Amino acid sequence: MSDAGALVEVTAEWMAGTFEAVKNWGRWGKDDEAGALNFITDAVRLRAARTVTEGRVVSCALDFPVAPSIENPVPAQHHMLMAGDVAGASGVTGLETALDYIGISFHGMATSHIDALCHVFVDEQMYNGFPASDVKSVGAMKNDILAARDGIATRGVLLDIPRLRGVPWLEPDQRITPDDLDAAEAAQGVRVEEGDLLLISTGRDARRAEHGPWDPVAEGLAGLHPHCIPWLHERRIAVLASDGISDALPNLPLPEWPVPVHQCCLVAMGVHLLDNLDLSGLSTACAERGRWEFLFSVAPLRVRGGTGSPVNPIAMF
Repeated sequence: MSDAGALVEVTAEWMAGTFEAVKNWGRWGKDDEAGALNFITDAVRLRAARTVTEGRVVSCALDFPVAPSIENPVPAQHHMLMAGDVAGASGVTGLETALDYIGISFHGMATSHIDALCHVFVDEQMYNGFPASDVKSVGAMKNDILAARDGIATRGVLLDIPRLRGVPWLEPDQRITPDDLDAAEAAQGVRVEEGDLLLISTGRDARRAEHGPWDPVAEGLAGLHPHCIPWLHERRIAVLASDGISDALPNLPLPEWPVPVHQCCLVAMGVHLLDNLDLSGLSTACAERGRWEFLFSVAPLRVRGGTGSPVNPIAMF
C-alpha cells in the first residue's frame, strides 16, 4: 500500500488526458443531467435490497454543525422561534407548540452533504458540456440536485483503508492509491461493481475524536491520489462518498487541477459526491459482521436550482 510519492508524477498533461478519457458526456444522451446515477437501474436496486437480512440501520451523517470550529468557520444556524417556556404564545387558542429555524451553507468541511453536478466546472463547463453560465444568480438551470429528486438507493460498499493498513486513521499527508483500493477489496472479500455507491474511509472521525478538529486546507486531509480516477471510471460507480472530501489536501501543484477527484467525478464522469460523512459507526458495523456491502440510501432536499444538499445517508444491513 503506497502513498503518492511512489507513483508516477501527475502532470497537467496527464490530468487533461485523464479528464478526457473518463468523460461520460453524451453516454445517456445530450440532455442528460443524472450522470452516473443512470447506472442505478431497477435491477441494481433489487440486488441492493437483497443485502438486507437484519433490518439494522446506521446513519452516516455528522450532527448539524452549529458549533464553530477550525473546520467550521461558517456554522449552521439553529434557533428557536417558539419554545416551551412560552408554550401558550402561539396565538391559537389551545395550541401549545415549539418551532425552530435552521439555515446552512453546507459546502465545505463540516457538513455531511451531496454535491450536485453543477457544483464544479472545468474550462467553464459542467457535466455533459453544459456551460457554467447555466448556473445563474437564481440557481442552476442544468445539473441541479433535482437529478436525485427521487432519492438514491443502491448497494453501498465500504473500503476501510485504515483497517487495511492496520492503523486507526490516515494522517493528513497520506494518499490512497489504486493498489490500496484493490487490496481493500481483496482483504474484505468484496468487489466494487457497476451502480454501486462507493464509500472510502480515511479514519477522519477517529482522528478528530483523538486530536480534535484541524484545518484541512492548511494542515492537510487524507484522500484519493489522482491515479484512482481511472479506477473509479472503470468500475462504473454511481456515487463516491468519503469521511473527507474524496480529494486529498493539499493536492496537486497544478493551478488548473486543485481538486482533481471533484473535477473528474462531477464534471467528466457525472458522479455525484458525498462529502464529510461520519463512517465510524458504519466501519464498526461492517467489521462486526465481516461484510462490507449493504443497502445505502440518500435523500437530498428537493431544492430547485440547488448545487447540492445536506443529507443524512443511511446504511441498512
